[in-house]
Amino acid sequence: VMPISFFISSVGMAIGIGGSSIISRALGSKNGKKAQQTYGNMIRVTVALSIVFVILSFIFSDNILHAFGGKGDILPLARDYFRIIIIGIPFLTWGMMANNIIRAEGKPKYAMLVLMIPAIANIFLDALFIVYLGWGLKGAAWATTISYALSAAYALGYFISGKSEMKLESIKYKISIPILKEIISLGFVTLARQSSISLLILVLNHTLFQYGGESAISVYGIISRLMMFTLFPVMGLVQGFVPIAGYNYGAELWDRVKYVVNSSIKYGVILSFIIFLSILVGAQFYVKVFTDDLQLLAQAPAALRIAFLATPFIAVQLIGTAYFQAIGKAVPALILSLTKQGFCLIPLVLILPIFFGIEGVWYSFPLADIASTLITWFVLRKELSKQSEPALIRLQDA
Repeated sequence: VMPISFFISSVGMAIGIGGSSIISRALGSKNGKKAQQTYGNMIRVTVALSIVFVILSFIFSDNILHAFGGKGDILPLARDYFRIIIIGIPFLTWGMMANNIIRAEGKPKYAMLVLMIPAIANIFLDALFIVYLGWGLKGAAWATTISYALSAAYALGYFISGKSEMKLESIKYKISIPILKEIISLGFVTLARQSSISLLILVLNHTLFQYGGESAISVYGIISRLMMFTLFPVMGLVQGFVPIAGYNYGAELWDRVKYVVNSSIKYGVILSFIIFLSILVGAQFYVKVFTDDLQLLAQAPAALRIAFLATPFIAVQLIGTAYFQAIGKAVPALILSLTKQGFCLIPLVLILPIFFGIEGVWYSFPLADIASTLITWFVLRKELSKQSEPALIRLQDA
């Protein structure tokens, strides 16, 4: 059920990121009507997609679960869990969309709470439903669904309370095809990135099993979770960067746009370097958090250090890609978002192990980071160099 939920949350996130980019630029250019119209379109699309997801999920639940590995004795359990999770789908998509809008308005504290509420609520509800009430797997599903509902309710309350510049009555605006196309084109960048990650996992699992067996897959499981967890600070910085860059781009404050980009990269590199040093020094400790298996303790620390070798440069790639989403340029954003996983990492994972065995897989990660960073840096600097031209033209006209 997890990859299905992951995909659904990506849809809500995609609508949120695509629409919030338009809203940030519209607010920056003092075009309140376009911002409200975009918000109204986002609500309509989110609600419509949620209804479609719910209907299709109930009708084809067994087919969907079977496609994602729900076979044999697992299928009945997965079905029970999935059909409860489906109820939370509209709340999940709304929450992910709302989170990005709130950040686009420059209200990071409220956006943070939209994500923290379901995480904290889920922990307590799991204990209540599973341990105290003895509901088992269904209890876990209800805990997740109710947590999504609480998050959605908080986000809805934020918009109703008047704290937001976006008004729910914006839903009165009819669907605007140009705005909808822009939301989809920018949001597709997020969906493409998530799809490339899914494809990467399939390729990695096959290659790891071929060259290192089950233990290599377990090692990657540790590495992937540490990558996700340790890079949270950098991802947080990137998410905070997007609405600021979009707003100033919309206001045509080119010097400030460049300052925001350069400052974000600088602090992102500093954070990434701290993470890199932490992994370099504490690899053995981090692995012990996940396992006490002697074979994994022997293999994982070295693999972890190799995989994180180019971490100090990763902020450039993340911020560069996010910048093009923020300013509404979907094509370069899409290409750059696919550069690491799709164009660099997957080919390296397929090629290097032929010559270097299992170590070739681990070295694929830093090599892909370096290659994608260089490409992103070149494209980003070229884009930023263009931004003084409109200001010079206006000065000459004056």
